[in-house]
Amino acid sequence: MLCPLHQKSLISTIVVVVPALVVAIGTVVVAVTLVVIVVEVVVVVVVVVVVVVVVVVVVVEVAATATAAAAEAVAVVVVVVVVVVVVILVILVEVVVVVVVE
Repeated sequence: MLCPLHQKSLISTIVVVVPALVVAIGTVVVAVTLVVIVVEVVVVVVVVVVVVVVVVVVVVEVAATATAAAAEAVAVVVVVVVVVVVVILVILVEVVVVVVVE
């Protein structure tokens, strides 16, 4: 058994250390969550930039293509590819966010 003085010291230590650990863990969780949010925003910005670039390329290709039918076919294919890539990226970002946050 611990003497009363050591018991009091142990209890005082626990009362100080446990809340400090809880605060430290909470701070780490908040920091990780903020990093995940920043990464998600960066990914969304990159996706938007890629979509804008692809749209510009499609417009240039359509303008450079000789026939209207070929231009339309090129535009449809590029738009479908862009939509598929954006959907995949958004799904991946959401999966990463869910895994990291939980």
